[in-house]
Amino acid sequence: MTLTGEMQIGQQCVAGTGEAIQAVNPANNQRLEPIYLGGNKDHVHQACTLAWQAFDDYRTRPFEQRAVFLETIALEIEALGDVLIERAMLESGLPRARLEGERGRTCGQLRLFAKTVRDGNWLDVRIDHALPERVPLPRADLRQQHIALGPVAVFGASNFPLAFSVAGGDTASALAAGCPVVVKAHSAHPGTSELVGKAIQNAVKICALPEGVFSLLFGTGKTVGASLVEHPAIKAVGFTGSRQGGMALVKLAQQRKEPIPVYAEMSSINPVYLLPNVLNTDPVKMAQAFVASLAMGAGQFCTNPGLVIALESDALTQFKETAKQSLAKTPSQTMLTAGICTAFEKNIALVTAQSNAELLATGATQSENQNQCVGHLFAVNADEFLSNDVLQTEMFGVASIVVSCDSLEQVKQVTENLEGQLTATLHMQPQDRAFAQELLPILERKVGRILVNGWPTGVEVCDAMVHGGPYPSTSDTRTTSVGTEAISRFLRPVCYQNFPEDLLPTAMQSDNPLGVLRMIDGKKA
Repeated sequence: MTLTGEMQIGQQCVAGTGEAIQAVNPANNQRLEPIYLGGNKDHVHQACTLAWQAFDDYRTRPFEQRAVFLETIALEIEALGDVLIERAMLESGLPRARLEGERGRTCGQLRLFAKTVRDGNWLDVRIDHALPERVPLPRADLRQQHIALGPVAVFGASNFPLAFSVAGGDTASALAAGCPVVVKAHSAHPGTSELVGKAIQNAVKICALPEGVFSLLFGTGKTVGASLVEHPAIKAVGFTGSRQGGMALVKLAQQRKEPIPVYAEMSSINPVYLLPNVLNTDPVKMAQAFVASLAMGAGQFCTNPGLVIALESDALTQFKETAKQSLAKTPSQTMLTAGICTAFEKNIALVTAQSNAELLATGATQSENQNQCVGHLFAVNADEFLSNDVLQTEMFGVASIVVSCDSLEQVKQVTENLEGQLTATLHMQPQDRAFAQELLPILERKVGRILVNGWPTGVEVCDAMVHGGPYPSTSDTRTTSVGTEAISRFLRPVCYQNFPEDLLPTAMQSDNPLGVLRMIDGKKA
């Protein structure tokens, strides 16, 4: 498939008029054709207007049509074959195996949301029948279901050019909810975005849906991004990226005449706790597994283990020594963009400059490629960590800090001092249960996912997953961006009082023609 460098506004391919965007191969800093000209406010308005025009039609289509649409997107992405993988490799520096796995995850979550749409449980139907004889006051017939919120603006992420981008989790869950989507492609991988965008555009046509169900725009955040968030047709925003970028969108959304929710996933250092008995059992194996998780994907995962917390002991000393040796043998990796590499190096320099942070080890340098992430491991004691907020900086790369504590109370103090996180991990044995129980209430307040005896890198797409957490890990702690619960971000409840049966939406009709699970007079039925 030939790349055109054009945006996709509904079923039209449109050349931009704004600032030029050109992908760069991060391994060699070579520019990639074609050039993408960014959109302007008129393009944003056109895409958002089409989305609004499509909204009522799309959200009221039979669930089967919506589910088939999601499945058709997956098929169209798969039909791109190696063309998609090879372009993504050039634009991201990521290896083939990683991107093939990411494509599988992208298509898998589209199919999972198709199943979610079909089962209808996301409607959360509640029926309270009329009680005309109730005293002192009768009760009306009341029925409730969730409906789509409205068109959604989705911002593609840099670190997952497929699974968190044009057809990623935000897009899949919004489309599943019945919301048209306008995507702002990430400027680091415009070619990958165009290919996936065409797959969705084709699926819209195949499924005979209104063209405004999907649009793809290129452009700068200040022009296209801000205009998208400010457009009155947009009713919610999905974003994965930096804290600065996410909070800028939150501010824009709250300043609108009609404020809207922004679901931004932003910053997390994902503490790992090595409880005494498990650390004493095999500190060498633990350290090797830690470094493997830390170095995965050049550390460019939002769940990267950027902090290790443990009691001071001989076993912790051995853990640090083994981690030091393992990291020294870990080759550098190409980062996603020159900008991400520069930010990583600045954050490393910032932590290195702290007098209370000991640099334990650095990774091996692979000098033939550009934008290399060389791993760094630091050590600090709990008192020093607590006195220096810089040490909580997310370094977004192969970098972590080991914090040594002198007591359980100090471990709890360090934990209380942490910002909100996506994950926390407890490595423990049965003998550590009492220690874990002391930590658990704090962790429940601090994080979205708590693991036992695992590593946080790797996020399963399933019904039970939570990929979210208190600020600054996300801008809204009540939600998740991964898993089927993500659909709830783009829904709102509507109550229907004393409605004639023939006017009721199908799911609330008395004979339950959709067969969905409902709450009727306080009981599941």
